This record gives sequence, C-alpha cells and structure tokens, in this order.
Amino acid sequence: MIEIKSRDQLEAMRAAGLVVARALAAVAEHVRAGVSTAELDELAEQTIRDAGAVPSFKGYHGFPASICASVNDQVVHGIPRSTQVLCDGDLISIDCGAILAGWHGDAAITVPVGPVSAAELALSEATRQAMLAGVAAAVPGARLTDISYAIESRVREAERADGARYGIVPDYGGHGIGTAMHMEPFLPNCGRPGRGPKLRTGMAIAVEPMLTLGLPRTRELDDGWTVVTMDGKRAAHWEHSVAVTDDGPWVLTAPPD
Repeated sequence: MIEIKSRDQLEAMRAAGLVVARALAAVAEHVRAGVSTAELDELAEQTIRDAGAVPSFKGYHGFPASICASVNDQVVHGIPRSTQVLCDGDLISIDCGAILAGWHGDAAITVPVGPVSAAELALSEATRQAMLAGVAAAVPGARLTDISYAIESRVREAERADGARYGIVPDYGGHGIGTAMHMEPFLPNCGRPGRGPKLRTGMAIAVEPMLTLGLPRTRELDDGWTVVTMDGKRAAHWEHSVAVTDDGPWVLTAPPD
C-alpha cells in the first residue's frame, strides 16, 4: 500500500522537511578540517530537537546517531564517530531525517571539506542534478520508473559533459515517506520508464541518487551499517523528499529560499 496524503498532511510534512533543511544547513556550515563527524551529529540532533522534532535515524533498527556521515569512499549509512576527523580534501555526504507531529522529512547533501578535485566536485554536482531530474519527474500520471529513468538519463548527460564515467549504485535508492521514514514504493535510481505504480496526487517520495567515481559495486562494513565502494573510489549522495501534487512536484525538504 502506498500512502496518500491530504494537503494538510503534506503541509505537516513540509514542516518536518524544513527542520531537516535547517539541520543540514547548520551542519554544512560547520564542515571543516579538524571537525569530527560526531560533532556534526551533535549539532544536527540539537538543531532538530530545538525545533520540537525528533531525529528519525537515532535508534532506527539500532542506528546510533542522528545523521549518517559518509566520508570519501563511504556511500551511505556512515556512523558518526569522534575518531573520524575531517581533513582538507575530504568529501562528506550527510543524510538527515526528522519527525515532527508524526510526519517524516528526509534529505541528504554532499559537502567538500576545503579544496577537493574538480572530478569530485563534478561527481557531487552530477548527483545533485540527477536528484533534481528525478524530482521534476514526480508528477501525477507518471509511472514510478519515469523518475528512475530521469535520474539515469541525467547521469549519462553529466558523463558526456564531464568526460567521466559515474557508477549508479543499484542496491540503494529512494522510497516512499510519510508517517514512516521508509515506506513503499522502493525507487531504483536507474531503469526503463513506464513501469511501477502510477504516481498520484498526495504521494510523497524520497528521491536519492548515489553515484561513485568508479564501479557501482559496494560492500557493508563490519559495523553493520557503513556502505563503502568496493574499489575505494569516492561517492556522493543527494536527496530530497518530494510530494506529488496537481501543481507539480513540491520539494518538502528544500530550504525556504
């Protein structure tokens, strides 16, 4: 079953999404060499709780933190640690969720630490643009994999423009969101269009491509959470929660501006 929300319920999700946007903005501003990922996690949690919300991630299936902080070859689900101190040249993806009045928001950004290579900046921007292409495809009457196809198509466009080859991680993707963080349907980040359920007004979906600078193959570390690239190449992750509306896609986790 795919949850359909009323306009008032989507407004409540927007409120949760704004909490996530503020938390990510605060964390991004604090990203610099010498800062640990545990410090970033503390800042995010405080920002979320100050807004009267609760971190979605903390305690979720035993996850010990309020954000996922994935550095360099860590694709997703990186556990913040006091021993993981950022250095110039690192690339960090920060995934954050919040629950407000029973509704969830979920978004992710990738942030460079000091100067990073042009290839890594291009990787992050290609991932962000792929996310935006997926968001734009979330319209009533479309099929779920129309979003997948839009993401993949934008990635291939970026490859031609950048003279690069990006790996689209196949085992992780977007998902429905609303009264729970992860709901049906699962959204692949690549695939043929015209498949899956028809998108209806009131659906909400987290669109979240993850790209690598190498092969898309990944493995999970012994901590049971952190996913890294098999070839050690760097990765980027961008995400927004978007509502399907009669007026077009509504990005629930976008900053107010």
